[in-house]
Amino acid sequence: MENNNLDEFKIAEKFDHTELLVWKEKKAILIRATAPYIPMEEFKEVFTKATEIIGRERLTKTIFDKTQLTVFHQPSMEWYFIVWKEELLTKYGVRMHRKILPDNNVFVQSVKLGRMKIEKNFPNGKYKEMDIQYAKSVMEAVEM
Repeated sequence: MENNNLDEFKIAEKFDHTELLVWKEKKAILIRATAPYIPMEEFKEVFTKATEIIGRERLTKTIFDKTQLTVFHQPSMEWYFIVWKEELLTKYGVRMHRKILPDNNVFVQSVKLGRMKIEKNFPNGKYKEMDIQYAKSVMEAVEM
């Protein structure tokens, strides 16, 4: 993780392949992959825990740092878009989602194809009501 002001993020929870960090003043949670792959079971556990933290701390922005990932998993992406993000919007009004992708063209292309599949299969998804953007770094994501 780059270090410009990121000391402000405090670790909330660690998992085998992921960390959750919170910057209360910026009302942001950082979901940070720490391994090339996050198994689906842990993926759901991490994002469920993130939901609890978001509710408790009244956070308004999620940042998903995928820079360590090398394996793209479509079922995880679909669950993340259709179940998790919609729950955040419904329960807590969270619309702001930032993502940082790895510098890996195959992964980036997989994400694009995955989004196209989601848009085709879930054309009326609540994700269309959200502010979803990609950033080049965690600090850029914080400031967006």
